[in-house]
Amino acid sequence: MTDYTAVLPIVILAGIAVLIPGIRALTKSDRMTAAAALIGLGISMLLVLQFLWDGTPPATYAGVIQLNAFSALFMLVFLSVGAYVVIASAGFVKREKHTGEYFGLVLLAISGMMVVAGSLDLITLFIGIELTSLSSYALVAFRKKDQRGAEAATKYFIYGGLSSAIALFGISLLYGITSAFVASGGLPAGTNPLLFTSIGAAVSAAQVTADPILFLATVMIIAGFGFKIALVPFHMWAPDVYEGAPTTITAMLAAGSKKMGFVAYFKIFLIGLLAIKADWTVLIAVIAILTMTLGNLIAVSQTNIKRMLAYSSIAQAGYILIALPLATINDPATIAGFAGITIGEYGLAGGIFQIVTHAFMKGGAFIIVAALSTVAIGETIAEYKGLSKRAPLMAFAMAVMLFSLAGIPPLAGFASKFVLFSGPVYASQTAGNEWMIWLAVAGILNSALSLYYYARVVKYMYVEKGPTDKVKVPLSMAVGVAICFLAVVIIGLYPQPVIDACLSAARALLGA
Repeated sequence: MTDYTAVLPIVILAGIAVLIPGIRALTKSDRMTAAAALIGLGISMLLVLQFLWDGTPPATYAGVIQLNAFSALFMLVFLSVGAYVVIASAGFVKREKHTGEYFGLVLLAISGMMVVAGSLDLITLFIGIELTSLSSYALVAFRKKDQRGAEAATKYFIYGGLSSAIALFGISLLYGITSAFVASGGLPAGTNPLLFTSIGAAVSAAQVTADPILFLATVMIIAGFGFKIALVPFHMWAPDVYEGAPTTITAMLAAGSKKMGFVAYFKIFLIGLLAIKADWTVLIAVIAILTMTLGNLIAVSQTNIKRMLAYSSIAQAGYILIALPLATINDPATIAGFAGITIGEYGLAGGIFQIVTHAFMKGGAFIIVAALSTVAIGETIAEYKGLSKRAPLMAFAMAVMLFSLAGIPPLAGFASKFVLFSGPVYASQTAGNEWMIWLAVAGILNSALSLYYYARVVKYMYVEKGPTDKVKVPLSMAVGVAICFLAVVIIGLYPQPVIDACLSAARALLGA
């Protein structure tokens, strides 16, 4: 009998996404439509949580989708992002047309992210990415008469199409290498040549002959999916798209879509291309340092808060990317409270932990910007002058999000950065990996730099004088902000359960 455990959360969410426009047409109510979307997200989340609570072995469907500790954790992150985006959107798009299509596309985008999280082969992963991408293109252009939105959607579509083509070219090269390996008898006849494990076996054999096609495929994969994550030098689209898109959708892009790109990176490089880690670890490390440094340097000069947060997201991608070279180290880690794990597992767990906290920190910041825009507070930093008098709760929540992004204790950002940046320190104590200490140095220095432009926003809100008339944001948007705020504070105060979940996810991916 076929086991549908792995795909049931995805199928239910995608099914409700298809029904959402009809629900809107029948009820004529944006609240009912948003409620239906939340019900779909809630059912899907409960199914994933039930799998974790039951502690059952990994569930696989058709050999291409697997639900395990790694995929379940990322599915929960994506569903959480979808939940607070839907809640906030109920107040953000209530005066817009086609809200049924809006909520349906949001759920389809989240469904695509979940497919990527559970994928076992490159085609399934690519389909999930494209489902999310196509939904996101339409959502960025949701306000058709908004010139900035139309421009942002056009740029996003062009860059997204280009990146997909580059990634697909790399995938085709890997398919050729693995198919040849299967044909030569290296793997049993009928083996899916696009399984990550099949690619790993073929790459391990191909590296003996120093196949130049393999090197080209690796470069294409780095570039193609690097666009999705907005790594330097593939980041050009992000500030314009983040600024022009509806702000709730910007939150979904920053907190969800980028994390999906990291899932793709983790699976491809740590399973499929692990055998040639010597060819890409230093390259990935250099890209990580360049990404965090350039993102923070350009963020300093921004006057539009959405563009500032966009460049901050680029820098955060650089931090998370540190986990990739760390995850290749199999030496045992001697870390107090973490017995029986390797440095690679600890390093990858740090990257996953940063992804979890960033989903709430950055998503919360963008939801606050969206909430303030509904009460005629603009997107320039100067318009945040005196915000603590006009909207004290929003100002306090924004200060918490920004300080958490900078890594100030006792917030979630401090806990995740502590784990993430300590990974290179432990790695540098092993033979041949001494250079990795520079990853920690670069991360710490860049975090200090980021505090400057985050603190500038807080200064405008609490020190600078501005209008004093009170403003009240829509309740649904305040609830969305509250979800992110509570997550940032609670994870910061009690990080251990999340760290344990991230370690379990890292061990599941690395096959421990």
